[in-house]
Parts: sequence; C-alpha cells; structure tokens
Amino acid sequence: MRKSLNLLEGAILPALSALALPIMATSLIQMAYNLTDMIWIGRLGSGAVASVGAAGMFMWLSNGLATLAKMGGQIKVAQALGASKIEDARAYANSSFQLAALFALCFGLISLLFAKAMIGFFQLNTEAVILDAQAYLFITGGLVIFNFLNQIYTGTLTAMGNSKTSFVVTTIGLLINIVLDPLLIFGGLGLPALGVTGAALATVIAQAVVTLSFYIVVHKDDVLFHHLQFLKRPSKKHTKEIFMIGLPSAVQSMIFSSISMVIARLIAGWGDGAVAVQKVGSQIESISWMTSEGYALALNSFVAQNFGARNGERIKKGYRLSMILMLVWGLFCSVLLIFAPELIFRIFIQESDVLPLGVDYLRILGVSQLFMCIEITTEGAFCGLGKTLPPSIVSITLTAARIPLAICLSEFLGLNGIWWSITISSICKGIVLCSWFLWYQRKALCSMLKQDSKALSEA
Repeated sequence: MRKSLNLLEGAILPALSALALPIMATSLIQMAYNLTDMIWIGRLGSGAVASVGAAGMFMWLSNGLATLAKMGGQIKVAQALGASKIEDARAYANSSFQLAALFALCFGLISLLFAKAMIGFFQLNTEAVILDAQAYLFITGGLVIFNFLNQIYTGTLTAMGNSKTSFVVTTIGLLINIVLDPLLIFGGLGLPALGVTGAALATVIAQAVVTLSFYIVVHKDDVLFHHLQFLKRPSKKHTKEIFMIGLPSAVQSMIFSSISMVIARLIAGWGDGAVAVQKVGSQIESISWMTSEGYALALNSFVAQNFGARNGERIKKGYRLSMILMLVWGLFCSVLLIFAPELIFRIFIQESDVLPLGVDYLRILGVSQLFMCIEITTEGAFCGLGKTLPPSIVSITLTAARIPLAICLSEFLGLNGIWWSITISSICKGIVLCSWFLWYQRKALCSMLKQDSKALSEA
C-alpha cells in the first residue's frame, strides 16, 4: 500500500493537492462510472432512464446511512492520527466498518421486501418502466453492502492521507463496469440481453470486485487495517462518538434525498421524459459537485489532522487556498453548462421531444454550479473541525425550501420553475454556509491560537 502523506508539516498547497488530486480523480472515475451506465441505458430510451432514475433515488437515500459511518469514522480517525493516538484510530476505523455493514444489511433487507411499494411512490406512468425500476432497486439495494464498504475504505484511507490507493481500486471497478454494461444490457458472448436488469448486475459486480480489491491491497497495512477485527464486539465509546459526529451529515444527506424524491414526484407530473431529463441532467451536473466533493474530502482530512495537532493557522491557510481553487473550478463548470448544454445532453438522449427539456435543465442549473462548489468545499472544512451541525442546518433548511418554491414557480414557468427552485436554493446555501464558516473561523480558530500561545508562554 502507498505511503500516507504528511498533512501536518511543510507547504500546504502541495500537501493538499497531493491528497486531493487522487480523490478528485477518483470522483471523476465515479462520475465516469455513472455516465457510462447512463450512456448505455440511454440507448434503451427515456423510459429506461426514468426507471433507473426512480430506483436511484432510493440508492441516493441509502447513502445517508453510509455517510454516518464514513464521515464520523473519517473525521475521528484523522483527528486521532493527528494527535498520535494510534489505538484510538484503529478502534474508530473498526467501528466505522461495523456500522456500515449493519446499515447495509438493514437497507438491503428493506429493498428486497418492499421494492414494489418504494417505486410506487413516484407514480410512474408506464408499466414497463415500473417493473424495470423495481428490478434495479431489488438488485442494487439488496446488495448495497459492497457500495457501503467501499465508501468506508475510501474514507479511512483519506483520513490516513492516502488517496492514491482508492483511485487505483476505483479505476479497476470502472473498467469492469465498462466491459459488463453493454454485455449485460444488450447481450453478447453468449449472454442474454437483460436491459435495465443487466445494468444493475454490472454495477453490483463491479462494486463487489472493488471491495475485494480494497481488502487485498490494504489488509497488510500495519497502521490501521491489519489490526481491524470486524467480528469483534463493537466499542461503545468509539461507536457513539462516530455516531454523534456522523449523525448530522447523515440526517442532512437523507433529508436532502427525501426532498429530492418529493421534487422528483413533482417532475413525474410532466411525464417520464421529464424524469429522464432530471436523471441524465443530474449525472452531467455531477462533473462539478463530485469533483468539489473530492477536494472537500481532502480538505476534511487536512483540517481534521491539523485540528488534532492544534495547527489553527495552517487550517485557515488550507481553507483559503482550497476555496480559491474551487472558485475557479465552479466558474468553469457554470460556463460549460450555460453555453454548451445541447452539445452535452445529446451524448445521452437524442429524442427530439426530450432534448429541449434537457437543454433548459443544464442551462438553468449551470447558474448555480459556482455556489454549489463553495458550499461543498466549506462543508468539508466544517466537518474536519468536527462541526457537522452547521452544514446540516443550512442544507436542510434551504433544500426544504425547494418544495414550496418549486410549486410556486412551476405555476408560472412550468417544468423550468422546478429547475429554478433548485438553482436558487443552491446559490443561497453557498453564500450562507461560507459566511457562517468565515465567522466561525475568526471566533473559534483565533481563540484556539490564543490558548496555544498562552500555554506555550506558561510552559
């Protein structure tokens, strides 16, 4: 396994970049993973896209459970390593994996038993679309444990300052998915054409290979992974701390997903084509938020380790440099979506009645990409400090505002009113959260620096 980076000393930008670039590359690989699925599924028509979109909403919802274990574990592992508390770091990592496995088994069982009722929530218009959505959820939800474990592996490695291993392993998964998607969707080499079911199987098989690859690559690591005992009785102390740190982020993620599901139901009123547009458009839009999220994860570990080591000034500089880089990236993504929407959307769906809807989606959502990057980067900094509540409050409050805003605006603007409700709330979230962090930074970090200075003078 690759050597972990030193995030506590030396030049900040090279250290952050060395950690962030593989994470961002991993995010791009994940985006390519999703886009590959969407390109092939798009060849089946907008109905198939709508079915995957509906089922995918529940998979998105389940990520809240994974987020609790991942975020809480990553933050506590990084802080423990920064404070040179290796035994605590091992205990936090072990508890993180145990929580993820438990949550995955629970969600998997729910998906297997209630797939029909869950898809029924969206009131899709076509029987074939409904059946495809149920099949996709049955497979991907029932075997979600691989996805959950992969997230914990990635989070723990990032906390250690090792992001390259996740990039390599995730790339393996992408390559497998690229090969399996057309074979299982359209048939070939003696395999039957399975359509949407084939896409689900390709996804799960690729995820399972990634899990196995992680285990093979990291189990010899003597810092954390070699000492993990998954069947050991969970540590109440460490599990509780992970739970308390990760809970706000998990609640934020699940409420965000739930609100998005309500929005999706509103969108379904405009037909399966509108659902397909939202699914494809959100995957295209992920070029901005997944990259920003990748950098935010690096910033999270950087801030957490330096917080554990009481390096307040280093935290301030790291946030400032990260924000500059993400502002540039966000501006690029905004320009791309606003000025080239048709060129991009045509890659996925060419249906003449759907394409104009997709162009409107990308152009409107393009306005908010810069602010989305600001929000995500700032959330990473907050979480690194162990302060997961402020991002959750901002996200939950302003995301919830999308529902009444969508209802009101759609009365005047039709489907575009729903897109504008998403954009307006994203702009507000970026401004409010960044302002909150700057205020908190002046208050808390300056206080920490003063305390450390006083302690040194008294020593």
